[in-house]
Amino acid sequence: MTSSVSLPPQLAELVDEFAEVGPRDRLQLLLELSQELPALPERYADAADSMEQVPECQSPLFLAVEVEPEADRRVHLFFSAPPEAPTTRGFASILRTGLDGEPAADVLAVPDDFYVALGLAQAVSPLRLRGMAAMLARIKNKVRTATAA
Repeated sequence: MTSSVSLPPQLAELVDEFAEVGPRDRLQLLLELSQELPALPERYADAADSMEQVPECQSPLFLAVEVEPEADRRVHLFFSAPPEAPTTRGFASILRTGLDGEPAADVLAVPDDFYVALGLAQAVSPLRLRGMAAMLARIKNKVRTATAA
């Protein structure tokens, strides 16, 4: 729970949940989260054309980031990942659950390596962890671009 101090509440809660279970159960928790990734709204129905691909992920993953124009610039995240890619979907679900609806400043304050606190290094490959880091980096870049405009 080292970095959960600077995490948005929902993301901190997920980090704590992962910390409370043993290494073997963390993968199971990730797989359960993969089933909670919501369906895309109609405007993103054709993910390949309307969303940005994250090529660092081992499975095809697309994301879209929307930032509200109001004062606190709340961030909304949308992900598309195939059901046969549960690890990738699980990572997307963690980011969606933990960051969707949060103010832009809070999203940008999330440590780039927050996923280390999830303790998944023993459960998934370093390549998969890099995919999660890439998802967060792209989200932050989109938020920075939207808030700078």
